[in-house]
Amino acid sequence: MLEFERALWARGIERIAGVDEVGRGCLFGDVVAAAVILPPGLEIPDINDSKKLSEKKREALYDFIMEKALAVGIGSVDAATIDRINIKQAARLAMKRAVEQLNPPPDYLLIDAERIDLAIAQEAIIKGDALSQSIAAASVIAKVTRDRRCLQWDLEYPEYDIAVHKGYATAKHRERLLQYGPSPLHRRSFLKSFLVVQEKLF
Repeated sequence: MLEFERALWARGIERIAGVDEVGRGCLFGDVVAAAVILPPGLEIPDINDSKKLSEKKREALYDFIMEKALAVGIGSVDAATIDRINIKQAARLAMKRAVEQLNPPPDYLLIDAERIDLAIAQEAIIKGDALSQSIAAASVIAKVTRDRRCLQWDLEYPEYDIAVHKGYATAKHRERLLQYGPSPLHRRSFLKSFLVVQEKLF
């Protein structure tokens, strides 16, 4: 998990930010990105792609990363903007916003499968959240941040059970959509693709 980081450290590059996003495939809510700069030489036991970790493990790693990181940035893009600019561009924008929050700023970006519009040296790594500790750390921060937002959204829109499925296109979520129609936080562009009975929603 440190192959990419060690190669950069050997070149004298120390402020390396891992960048990742979550919520790309959801029907509901923001896409959320995180950028994390870890101290050179730090090794985090059991770090991995957040999707491969239990909720309990993610929460523990979140606390550890927030304590040890030199800088953490969070960026998000809401459902209306996702509908307007498309999810790929929204994910990139969320990542850009996350990086812009970092203080101190990074010297180099390791990004999960994307490139973002910033004048910072960067590398896109396919499946980077399973190959780079820095990206995996960003994955954990983004996932926990978005899951916590889902708990808040669930209080606002309890009829959809957002706290359970986190906005993904589960059978229960689609059932509730057909029953209640979309909320203001649902992604209209996604509903057209995922729901068969569209006339009940539009």
